[in-house]
Amino acid sequence: MTKTRDVHDSMGKMTVPADALYGAQTQRAVENFPISGQCMPQAFILALAEVKLACAKANNDLGLLTDQQTHAIEQAVASILQNCPMEAFPVDVFQTGSGTSSNMNMNEVIATLASQLTQVDIHPNDHVNMSQSSNDVIPSAIHASTNQVLTRQLKPALAHLISTLEAKELEVADVVKTGRTHLMDAMPVQFAQELSGWRHQLIDNLARLNNTQQRLTKLTLGGTAVGTGINAPKGFAVAFCKHLSNRHQTNYQPMDNFFVGLSCQDTALELSGQLNVLAASLMKIANDLRWMNSGPLAGLAEIQLPALQPGSSIMPGKVNPVIPEAVAMVCAQVTGNHTAVTIGAQSGNFQLNVMLPMIANNLLNSIEMLANAMNLLADKAIVGFKVNLSQLERALAVNPILVTALNSVVGYEKGAEIAKTAYQTGQPVIDVAEQLTDLDRTTLVKLLDPKRLTEGGTPGL
Repeated sequence: MTKTRDVHDSMGKMTVPADALYGAQTQRAVENFPISGQCMPQAFILALAEVKLACAKANNDLGLLTDQQTHAIEQAVASILQNCPMEAFPVDVFQTGSGTSSNMNMNEVIATLASQLTQVDIHPNDHVNMSQSSNDVIPSAIHASTNQVLTRQLKPALAHLISTLEAKELEVADVVKTGRTHLMDAMPVQFAQELSGWRHQLIDNLARLNNTQQRLTKLTLGGTAVGTGINAPKGFAVAFCKHLSNRHQTNYQPMDNFFVGLSCQDTALELSGQLNVLAASLMKIANDLRWMNSGPLAGLAEIQLPALQPGSSIMPGKVNPVIPEAVAMVCAQVTGNHTAVTIGAQSGNFQLNVMLPMIANNLLNSIEMLANAMNLLADKAIVGFKVNLSQLERALAVNPILVTALNSVVGYEKGAEIAKTAYQTGQPVIDVAEQLTDLDRTTLVKLLDPKRLTEGGTPGL
């Protein structure tokens, strides 16, 4: 039999495992919400602990907590941050929409640890939750946690992918290939130009994320229950932001309007939207890689991605583009997460949004997946792919669309005639152009030089 102990809250007695760090309110939530088996993300839990520590220090600054009480809470939070005891935070993501259960879970764990580590009597509500409400704590923890993982995980991964593409552009600087629009042959492009398009997509994504991140540093803590700041002393919000800023090396500031921070999740939705844009960019890159790698005999076969694992349980020798496929699935999931966050952000009823835990979970899930996916895409796909030069040159040599370069010399209708004849006969366009125009071979070689056609301008004699 598992050993238990009795605990109580304002509703009465509860039984919890003997070694549990949490108390009655957490146990009620565990029993009330056996829904997904998925607990709040670790990044959120750690940020929530740091929010509680900053609150304790702010209360100490204002003379509401003693030095001894503040030290006890600090010791408890330090233990949580160092040991990360996720078993102490078992509340399901799908809980009360304000995140009250997670807030009280943290309050109870800190109170228990503080009492164990320092023998100072700390109460979860009276001390750990002093000057706070779940309604301003959880939105603040959403901003703080997403701000941290953006800085520590997503932006470094994005920068790494950008620099990897830049290096690959130099590697393929002299390679020219057939461009494609509507998946059909088009005018030639330099391979480096194609990669530069991907890179600049990602640079734009980084700029968007940096812009949104500025709003993540605005915190609603100090608004307490409905935004009026009831039970929070004057100066608490500023003091809290000062202490959290010192821990994160980030300039956190109180929100200009606490009613916005409690009732809305507009910044969270904006961030989710930027993650969705990034997912769309990565989906395009992943699918381009899959198309380029298709074959090796009956596809485009422009590149060969690194062979990482057998591709079939029945077809020996088959190798699949597993990394781009995994990235594409991540992108699909992020788009699904964004849809849920969009609905969540619409769920601000009067003075409180009531889908906060789901919003936090989806944002942090999307950030972590995208960061991991970008690192894999850089290190296991882009760095190691090889260009099949012979295939690229063969396709360029018979591409009738090259006749576009002759438009200014022979006119559109004559160009169309040349292209159609080349399609029908399978001849290189230069041979057909020599037959159907009075241009000599030397001139045609100059006009139809694929590399020259990637440099812009109007080709002329």
